[in-house]
Amino acid sequence: MAGFGSFEEALSFFEGDRFAAENGMVIDALSSEGARCSFTVGERHRNAEGGVMGGAIFTLIDFAFAAAASWVHRPTVAQQVSMNFLSGSRGTRLSACARCRKDGRTSCVYQVDVTDDLGRDVAQAVITGFKLPGR
Repeated sequence: MAGFGSFEEALSFFEGDRFAAENGMVIDALSSEGARCSFTVGERHRNAEGGVMGGAIFTLIDFAFAAAASWVHRPTVAQQVSMNFLSGSRGTRLSACARCRKDGRTSCVYQVDVTDDLGRDVAQAVITGFKLPGR
């Protein structure tokens, strides 16, 4: 099954991703090359130490993967994720760039890099996606 017909169609669909939307995550760019998603860091994203909560970073990674993979084949779901936290964010905005490394018949592999607005590498993930049959 093909992905979305347009960027606007993808944006409309992902408005239904309530957890990402309610945490301020947006799709900044989307194409066959991949996706870039971001959010402005707020108090709700902080852990008890004052850093950005790992779960917020993971959600951004998952959201960027979902947007990128769904652009190519819809629906695609994450099957396995390997993630490394690289450094704490010092900036006010986090961005995740997802790009396809392998697009197979029933599965795909994406690399997702997270940086802050100061250029600091925050996290990196490799995600194996499973392409579900079209609905």
